Amino acid sequence: MPLIKSWLESANDPDCPFPLNNLPYGVFSHPGTQPRCGVAIGDQILDVAALEAAGLLTLADKPVFDRPEWNAVMALGPDDWQRLRTLLLGFLVEGAALKSQVSAYLHPLDGATMHMPFTVAEYTDFYAGRHHATNVGTMFRGAENALPPNWLHIPIGYNGRASSVVVSGTDVRRPWGQLKAPDADAPRLAPCERFDFELELGAIVGQPSGNGQPVTVAEADAMIFGYVLLNDWSARDIQAWEYQPLGPFQAKATATTISPWIVTRAALEPFRCATPEREKPLLPYLQEPGPMLYDIALEVELTPRDGAPTIIAQTNYREMYYSSAQQLAHHTTSGCPMRVGDLLGSGTISGPDKDSRGSLLELSWGGREPLELPDGTQRSFLHDHDRLTLRGQCHGDGYTLGFGACSGTVQPALPDPYRR
Repeated sequence: MPLIKSWLESANDPDCPFPLNNLPYGVFSHPGTQPRCGVAIGDQILDVAALEAAGLLTLADKPVFDRPEWNAVMALGPDDWQRLRTLLLGFLVEGAALKSQVSAYLHPLDGATMHMPFTVAEYTDFYAGRHHATNVGTMFRGAENALPPNWLHIPIGYNGRASSVVVSGTDVRRPWGQLKAPDADAPRLAPCERFDFELELGAIVGQPSGNGQPVTVAEADAMIFGYVLLNDWSARDIQAWEYQPLGPFQAKATATTISPWIVTRAALEPFRCATPEREKPLLPYLQEPGPMLYDIALEVELTPRDGAPTIIAQTNYREMYYSSAQQLAHHTTSGCPMRVGDLLGSGTISGPDKDSRGSLLELSWGGREPLELPDGTQRSFLHDHDRLTLRGQCHGDGYTLGFGACSGTVQPALPDPYRR
């Protein structure tokens, strides 16, 4: 699909991440204003809450944009999702009849404060990238036992903490936890020493599933409202001690950062691509009816305090072994009901090459091969005041489709939180 031209000239720049082909959804404010729903277009934000209040945008028999979240719109369902997109395209396309009215509801993107775009109902994180799983397994179990026996049959995941999902720009404090050195007799309580990031894509569930009713992969795909970039901050040393036998707990509970704009499934349609050839056949309920991944170029930037930003990893979402639709379908096999606003983390997205690894654990190979930055400093894991920024783009015919930055800065651990 080529670029859809807008009367807003900035949206026609081939390097602009928010052309008319995109129309991502977020929640924004400016000084002195309350957070409200908006749509990114070019270098502006269209205030859809104000459009609805003015009677120019009606999506349902009652207001759905009168709150600082997109959950009410999600709950309307796919037909209304498409209707909204059609209305927005009509407002903003080159030659639009309502240009003069709509232009009054545009606000500069520069200087806007972005907020959580939706209320997270539940959060589930998966372990669905083969390169990442192979790298981590090789480090800890050897190449011959890198993948667990179930990995090629099932998208492995765990239930995380919805309460610690935060929007891009939120600082992340280094966590405390139990740490145990290999030669120590007992653990100690201390700040994490091996704090890490994980490059992921988050899928947002926009429609519920029935209690006790599994869904197919095709049905799961239709339930997904859109996608965000996701950094699942990870305390590797806390996890190493706590994870047996039930898996991650406090090591993954500190924070999960998401990008502020929801890129809709409709916008990503031209970029669909297939999952890789299967080494072992999947059970029928996990087989996909068509391409379910997307060609999204991804990068990770690390900026030390008083240092220059450096791209430390580049990869692509098409490297995943299991798609979000497969993950969602598997999530319902037990009858687990999915809710509007559920968030599914893809799992770390790593590629086959060293510079395409989506975590410092892999980039430094467990700390044994520290990453060297241009200023001569090294990183095995994150230092205090390091800022991590994830970016994602799709490259279309004459346009770029972007997600907006997903960033967070590591703040020092609290002083002993138990000393009163």
